[in-house]
Amino acid sequence: MAPIGGKQLGRENGYCTTMKKILELLVCFLHPIAVVLVWINLAGRRDINGGAKLAWGIFALIPLVPFLYVLTGGDLW
Repeated sequence: MAPIGGKQLGRENGYCTTMKKILELLVCFLHPIAVVLVWINLAGRRDINGGAKLAWGIFALIPLVPFLYVLTGGDLW
């Protein structure tokens, strides 16, 4: 398909999105790095308020939470 706005549309975009999500889940096995990446991402997010950021930041210390953060739409990078 023809590029629109500098991005190629089609299967490649879905493939990259899937690969990105798989890589994010693999990073979660390295929990300390995942926690730091969650905090960096939270610092730059404007779609959630400060209370939600604080809650995610604290709960990210629990090893299962980075998995939930990635699976519910957060990006680690």
